[in-house]
Amino acid sequence: MRNKGLLFFFFFFFVELSRGQNNRLTEVNVGFVTDVGTSYSDVSMLCINMSLADFYSSRPQFKTRLVVNIGDSRNDVIGAAAAAIELIKNKQVKVILGPWTSMQAHFLIEIGQKSQVPIISYSATSPSLTSLRSPYFFRATYDDSSQVHAIKAIIKLFGWREVVPVYIDNTFGEGIMPRLTDALQEINVRIPYRTVISLNATDTEISAELLKMMTMPTRVFIVHMYASLASRFFIKAKKIGLMKPGYVWILTNGVTDNLSSINETGVEAMQGVLGVKTYIQKSEDLDMFRARWSKLFP
Repeated sequence: MRNKGLLFFFFFFFVELSRGQNNRLTEVNVGFVTDVGTSYSDVSMLCINMSLADFYSSRPQFKTRLVVNIGDSRNDVIGAAAAAIELIKNKQVKVILGPWTSMQAHFLIEIGQKSQVPIISYSATSPSLTSLRSPYFFRATYDDSSQVHAIKAIIKLFGWREVVPVYIDNTFGEGIMPRLTDALQEINVRIPYRTVISLNATDTEISAELLKMMTMPTRVFIVHMYASLASRFFIKAKKIGLMKPGYVWILTNGVTDNLSSINETGVEAMQGVLGVKTYIQKSEDLDMFRARWSKLFP
């Protein structure tokens, strides 16, 4: 995960806010809305536990203890909203960490605003969330617009005059489009059409969209979707013949930051694509964390 270190910062922040003035141990309820049972949820929870252990072991004078209450969003927007409401009403949480997706975050921001409970997301990257202008929403990650200039630089370097965005049909996919369109217009690059793929698209529907793309003259594509969908997409693209020389594929970090979650067949199908990836500056703390993580989970 690209934001493991940020989790520690926010737990430090809220422990500072809730630190008691007496010697009694004070528990502070914190909510964590996540898709329970998924790999990214498991990793996130491990990071949270490591952060809490590190914090309290190095600061024994603190008399507060953050109690993490998990709400299962069940891979669903409504599920995320229901989990947040339950945590606020039944657990009286002071803050909610999560959820995983931008679509889920959109709903939770509204709930946090009405309940005056801060929402901290370390993975919701859609720029459209910023437009909600909620004082109760904190984004602990880069938004997707941060990568458009890198994509623009690649396209400008190779002198391509037309590109086709291929993106997922939800808040995450659509959120990058205004900034990407503006960036491409700055270098006079035309977008003749867009290809939108449903999150729940079948293999047949994906193949149908790819066949349409094959009939069009433009051969440069920018792909912005979840890694799981991208894997299926490129496997079909290779089978149809869209991965041959002459075609150019550029991946956003929605895919490249999560390549480890893609199986061997999917990675093989992506051979030859370009991609931009989130850069995390090296530091001693980061190196120590990675070494520790490798020992715990070799």
